[in-house]
Amino acid sequence: MTDAPLAPGSTIGILGGGQLGRMLSLAASRLGFDVVILDPEDNSPAGRVSRGQIVAAYDDPVALNVFGRVCDVVTFEFENVPASSMERLAEAGARVAPGPVALAVAQDRVDEKTFLNGVGATTVDFVPVETLNDLTAAIETLGCPALLKTRREGYDGKGQVWIKSPKDAAKAFEAIGGRPAILEARADFVRELSIIAARGRDGATAIYPLGENKHAGGVLRTTVAPAEVDVKTERRARAIARAVLDGLDYVGVIGIELFDLGSGKLLVNEIAPRVHNTGHWTQDGCVCDQFEQHIRAVAGWPLGPTAPHARVEMQNLLGDEVDQWAKLAGKADVRLHLYGKAEARPGRKMAHVNKVRPL
Repeated sequence: MTDAPLAPGSTIGILGGGQLGRMLSLAASRLGFDVVILDPEDNSPAGRVSRGQIVAAYDDPVALNVFGRVCDVVTFEFENVPASSMERLAEAGARVAPGPVALAVAQDRVDEKTFLNGVGATTVDFVPVETLNDLTAAIETLGCPALLKTRREGYDGKGQVWIKSPKDAAKAFEAIGGRPAILEARADFVRELSIIAARGRDGATAIYPLGENKHAGGVLRTTVAPAEVDVKTERRARAIARAVLDGLDYVGVIGIELFDLGSGKLLVNEIAPRVHNTGHWTQDGCVCDQFEQHIRAVAGWPLGPTAPHARVEMQNLLGDEVDQWAKLAGKADVRLHLYGKAEARPGRKMAHVNKVRPL
């Protein structure tokens, strides 16, 4: 298999048909690529803006075989796609990016934190938990408050619970279904930051400025970027990004969430081996946004510029907040990005807006 850049007219496959897949497909189309989506939901948001969609489970062997044969490179839009599916595609000769190793590491919080500390990207202290007895011992080690999370799956605050006292252990373990978990020490941070970074097939990297994030109920509400940070913090964040990218031999865009402890000290909260919600600001703040950057990377193209030309406040629209679309569309300083989802369920990400300001 050649590592030559894919020519326009080649086909890019995306596992996952949600909003990230949709925005990746639109970016790929601008660069002249065709896109095929594999997703179990018929008429998915990404499928509707792509050349075609295979409607099948992510681990369907027949669908994966067809998918691998019709696509020149395969990527994914979210990290809950089975790593075994990417392995199957790679073993069958398909070009995949990012690779299955990065996906597998990000799917298990213990493996993720072990990897991060191994490359010098420090995290909070943590203890793996399999049983209630393990949890009781872990609380004695880390103290309270501490955060209990399932080892696998869970996002936007799901699959996790704070433990404020040792007597809460049994109730907390029951709340996550008694599943394999991780107990994390509380981070005494000033604010939450994130950095979006990319690595090409040739090892070149491109890193965007930091964003400052605010969450509510475990869900990201806003990102402001470029964040106001000192030089020491910016340099440390970039060093972390390069260490993670190189440690995973990564190809594509990655999102890295950080706890800012002040004075240039950062802890990594978690990594997302994909384009990331906190990078949506790049769509209206940079010449080359995170979606085009990811397509460039997986296709073997040169990476694009990451310098900002505007300051952006990105705001997620959840549930029926999307009904504000007409009002928002009339504002000169606002760019509206709708995801094409049919049902506006409470808490569901339906769209985002980028409020653009001069630098």
